[in-house]
Amino acid sequence: MTLRLAITAGEPAGIGPDLCIQIAQQPHSCERVVIADPDLLMQRAEQLGLPLRLREFDPAAEAIASAAGELTVCPVSLRAPVRAGQLDKANSAYVLETLRVAVQGALDKHWAGMVTAPVHKGIINDAGIAFSGHTEYFRDYCGVEEVVMMLATSDLRVALVTTHLPLRAVADAITPDRIKRVTRILHHDLQTFFGVAKPRILVAGLNPHAGEDGHLGREELDIIIPTLEQLRDEGMDLIGPLPADTLYTPKHLQQADATLAMYHDQGLPVLKFHGFGRAANITLGLPVIRTSVDHGTALDLAATGQADSGSLLTAIEVALQMAN
Repeated sequence: MTLRLAITAGEPAGIGPDLCIQIAQQPHSCERVVIADPDLLMQRAEQLGLPLRLREFDPAAEAIASAAGELTVCPVSLRAPVRAGQLDKANSAYVLETLRVAVQGALDKHWAGMVTAPVHKGIINDAGIAFSGHTEYFRDYCGVEEVVMMLATSDLRVALVTTHLPLRAVADAITPDRIKRVTRILHHDLQTFFGVAKPRILVAGLNPHAGEDGHLGREELDIIIPTLEQLRDEGMDLIGPLPADTLYTPKHLQQADATLAMYHDQGLPVLKFHGFGRAANITLGLPVIRTSVDHGTALDLAATGQADSGSLLTAIEVALQMAN
């Protein structure tokens, strides 16, 4: 059976449209439905000098594999003209509408999952719309209490207890309840979507040296260690808390199915150094499948033909793996 995936084209002035057009140059076994303004896609294809044929999405039709040079498009109209590389807050509502169409279509089973190209959080907030990221947007839209951000390469998975918070706020956000919710989602989805029967998860401490027995902070002793013991009583295989600077070494990682970092810049620099451009961002805990690229809008590369589509291709393959 041919699967259908939705792809949001992201910030229209960035490389999202470019990436959609670039991957369309090769055929694919799934149907790629890009949620974007059709005129934007055709204009950007002309700027890139690449051939492109668009077919309008028909929810009543059977999914068909995408041919080379072809995309299915689910139209959403821009609010203002676009110049590659130049942000315009007038199009912030357009960006959010593409996300709404994608997630609602996934809930309605129009596609097996959704893959998102990068958006620019700053310009959306400049438009007066509170927006902290895809992950939180989809959580709120789907009405779930908690979701988990996990980035993955072919041989490393990094999930996060906290996501887009100022560093000053992280310690207060590391609570027993949050650790329990995040770890349970991670454990469940490793089993459900990735076929890991008994996940082994390495957990990082919050403080340097995982607190050094309380001398460098008490979060490990007072919060993390007792919480992990409770989760182990539920049958989970959890190692840690380990010092983050030694957790991410081959000796430890070769025995792990995933790692759990306490905050964004604890785990993700390691993953991006290890596999930038070959990683996918995955939102766990949603009632639908969502993956994304591991990079930003790269405004300076828009319409230049220099954008690397590797991460988008990875995100598509991970979404198909999860759907199967």
